[in-house]
Amino acid sequence: MKLRMLIPLAATAALLGLLFVGLGMNSRDLPSPLVGKPAPPFTLESLEDAERFLTEQDFIGEVALVNVWATWCGTCRSEKPLLMELARGGIPIHAFNYRDEREAALRYLSVSDNPYRTIAYDPKGDAGIDWGVYATPETYVLDAEGVIRYKRIGPLTRQLLLDEVLPLVEQLRAETLREEQHRNEARRGAQS
Repeated sequence: MKLRMLIPLAATAALLGLLFVGLGMNSRDLPSPLVGKPAPPFTLESLEDAERFLTEQDFIGEVALVNVWATWCGTCRSEKPLLMELARGGIPIHAFNYRDEREAALRYLSVSDNPYRTIAYDPKGDAGIDWGVYATPETYVLDAEGVIRYKRIGPLTRQLLLDEVLPLVEQLRAETLREEQHRNEARRGAQS
């Protein structure tokens, strides 16, 4: 009889323990299963031109950031000056306008600067689901081949850029340059 009472008590204690551990985790530190994998495919309208469709291929070809933002997201607005600095510094930034109204997003960009090279309009969040978006803003670093190498949930900060994002971008750019040099040397060797 005592054993019958101990089993539910032990199960309840174990469940409460897991809940306690889970609640103590920082959602920004959740590992993404997409890091190290190719960017998920999508086909979405361009925010600026509903007749033009964008795919993941529009985000690929050079080391770049992909930022997920919305006009209703206050922290997206607060990180925008940093994105502008990155864009002025030559870092390509692509984006998903996530679960937003097209008119609101276009109005927002018309009265403020636009750091994005391309913006895929994701009003229902379908691509965001495939990309593992938890909340806005989120930022990904893609290598030149389109592999996700980094994901940040929440706004970028200057310290985060200096400590994590910019060193990774420089490392990936150096890797891309080395690979191009190897391919060029192989071509020259094959031609001689």
